[in-house]
Order: sequence, then structure tokens, then C-alpha cells
Amino acid sequence: MKGDYQDLVDEISGLLGAPATLENRDFELIAFGAHDSDDDSTMDPVRTRSILTRKSTPAVRAWFEGFGIARATGPVRIPAAPEAGVFRDRICLPVRHRAIVLGYVWLLDADPGPTHEQLSAAMEVTDRIGLLLADEERAGTDLSREFRAVLTAERGWQYDMALAALRTALGPDADGLHAVVCVAPWPSGEAPSARTVAGASALCTVPWLWPTAALPYGSPGDTRSGTGGAAAGRRQPGGEAAGPGATGQGARTGRGASGGEAAGGGTGTGASRAGNHSGARAAEAQPSDTEDGGHALAVLVRLRATDVLAPAVTAAGRLSGTAGSAGTTGSSSAGPAVAGIALPRRGIGDLSTSWREATSAARAARAEPRLGPIADWASIGPYRLLTALPPAPSPDPATAPLLAPAHAELARTAEVFLDCAGQAGRAASALGIHRQTLYYRLSRVEQLTGLDLDEGEDRLLLHMALKAVRL
Repeated sequence: MKGDYQDLVDEISGLLGAPATLENRDFELIAFGAHDSDDDSTMDPVRTRSILTRKSTPAVRAWFEGFGIARATGPVRIPAAPEAGVFRDRICLPVRHRAIVLGYVWLLDADPGPTHEQLSAAMEVTDRIGLLLADEERAGTDLSREFRAVLTAERGWQYDMALAALRTALGPDADGLHAVVCVAPWPSGEAPSARTVAGASALCTVPWLWPTAALPYGSPGDTRSGTGGAAAGRRQPGGEAAGPGATGQGARTGRGASGGEAAGGGTGTGASRAGNHSGARAAEAQPSDTEDGGHALAVLVRLRATDVLAPAVTAAGRLSGTAGSAGTTGSSSAGPAVAGIALPRRGIGDLSTSWREATSAARAARAEPRLGPIADWASIGPYRLLTALPPAPSPDPATAPLLAPAHAELARTAEVFLDCAGQAGRAASALGIHRQTLYYRLSRVEQLTGLDLDEGEDRLLLHMALKAVRL
């Protein structure tokens, strides 16, 4: 019977009235039941380490195997051994398939403990776990290869062949409900076994490139407090701008206090609109500006319902934590690992679309800290469009001057103002400055860019450029 490891572990926990853990035969944690008790004695160093590090030490493994669990066909009771960090008696339920041990279910024993009938019912569940482990052990390598082939193939006969091979390898699961997860950067070219990630049908690594260019006004970890959800407008009643240098058209001539004219050789807003809106991707790194040799991890996660992303979120959190603790290859500018989750879909026919959504969400989580470190595609707002645009060969002529490091504070001010929908009071509060200071800075932004922040299209161009530069 195919099923989810977590479901099966929860079933055993319910049958025996105690939290169970499932490990493969290499003592790597696969799933564990919830510990609801406030009693600290329900945890000991061995169980705590197993849950936190997803594996047991070689010494602990050897100690438990000394009780014959690898040969046992039924429950094995193991006494406590405080000197080994085992403070509680244990019950081990060997997980077998065709007489081969594939893993172990562990429970903390208690007095009076589970009855013979309860243990027999639990052993029936381990038979189903054994079947699942055997199926994945047989198909794991092929699944990784074919999953990668689907994600990296161009549309056409090669993609169709890879998709057919993956569908065959997945069997009935291919028609189930899934979500694709992207974890990036991943520290190596090797993917973990699907058996170690609850709910995962397939995992693989794919090439991944992060932009190496530094952001002009802060790193990907830049946190702009108060920008989310605020809303704005900087013109006072009567339509005139307040603040030095912000009156009338003079603030929009494109001639800034720095003495330069608006980039592109023109003055005023007309010159600033000469380029098309693809310039919003100006700071997107080109292939020559990206790190070589990086990887991302792709995960195909089974879901129970379209509105319950918990299995995907759990897998993303656990794997991004693993990537972070292992460190990343290449330049440290890649930053900490982030994860993106695609929309849930039934079947695997649209895996390429799901992968694009997952990678877009991961890039958005890195670009906008308030979205991460785990972001689902449905929640990333404008980055859904920005991440789909091709990179521009050069910065937009209107916004390029503002994106220079020397104007980082002005750029941040403009972004917060636009995030706040142009409401001056909210923007000033978010920035922690006086309204007059805000108006002055916005007039400097208009002078540098030649853009008119009373014009919707000019606002859109500037807002896209400021968001895209983070990608």
C-alpha cells in the first residue's frame, strides 16, 4: 500500500498511544510523531539528536544493533542505558520487506506499555512502510535522473520522453496532487534520498546561478522595516509638492542638484520614457555576471489537499536548514539558502511550469526578506511578473543614476514611498523621517531620473526597476 511516511508513523503513534519515530536502516530519520507531553522525560539525548540532526551517531547505531534488531522479525524491547544517553526503555519495530530489514520504528516504552495486540497491529503498519521503502529504494535513482531530465529539457520530444519516463517511475503517484519546491543554493550536486524527506516523491539537483553583482542600496538581507502593507501619496491638498526643490515642473526637468541631466541625453519626463519597460530588469545579472558551478535542489512533494501546503513547507524548511548548516559552494555572495513553492497541481503534466514558479518564488524570497526564507508563488506579488521577464542588457537610462551606490538612501526612500502606494504619511513613518524630508528626497529622485512621480507610468517604471535590481 502506497502512502506517506508521516501518515504511517502517525497511525502507529495513534495505535500505541506514544510518539513514534521512523528511521531507515542507516539510522537516518524519515518521520516522527508529535511530542505533545510537557514531560521532559519523553525526550532523551539520543532521541533529541535524532530529530534535530536527522540521524544517529555510529556509536548509538552499534549499541542498538547489538540487541539484534537487524535480524528481528518482531518487536524488540531495549532497556535504558543512561551512560549511553538512552534514559528511557525503548521498543523497536523492525521494518522489513521480503525478509530484508529496511528501517526501524522506535517508541519509548512505559509501564504498562502497549499490549501484544497493539504491537501486532503496529507491525502490520510497518509492513506497509516496508513496501513503501522498497519501492522507493528500487526507483530512487531513476526518479532523480528522470526528474532532472524533465526540469532541464527544452519543450519538445526530449521533454515528452523524460516526462513519460518519470510518469512510469512514479506509478499511481504520478496522477496525485503535488507541489514543486526549489531550495537554493544547494551545497552540492548530490540530492538526498527521497526516503529522508517526508512526502517527497522525487528529488534532484539542477544547475543554479545567483547574480554576483552587489545591490546598489543594500544586500539581499536588507530589511526595510515598515514597507509591507503601508500605503502612501506625497502631494498636499491643492496638488503642489511641499519641501525644498519640489515645486512645479522644476522638480521634473531631469536636472538634479548633482549637476547631471537625466540619463539618455534628454530633459524632463519625455526623455525618461524613451526606453521600454524591460529596463526594469536592468540590474539582473547576465551569464557573465553570475556564479559558476552552483546548484539548486528540486523536490516533488505529495499533498493531501490544494489548500494545505504544510508538507511542502515542512520539506522546504528542513532542506533549506540542511543547506544552510552544510554551507554553500562558490562565493559567499550567494547568501543563505531560501526556498520557493509552486502552486499545487494534480498530475505531472505541467512540471516545467511548476518549476518556473518554484524558482521564481525562491528568487523573490532572496530579493525581499519579508517574503522569505520560504515563499510560495501565490504570495510573491509583483515578483511573479518580474521574475518572468528576460534580463535587460543594461540599466534603464532613467533609473540608472538612482541605482548608483552614492544614492542608496534616495533609492530606498523611493522604494518605500512606492511600496506605500504614494501615501506620504505612511512612507515617512516607515522611514522614520519628517514629511518635509521625504518631500525633499522625492524631489531629488525626480531630478536624478527625470521621472514625474505624479504619473502612474513613471511610478511603475521606477518601482519595477527598484524591485528588479534585487533579483
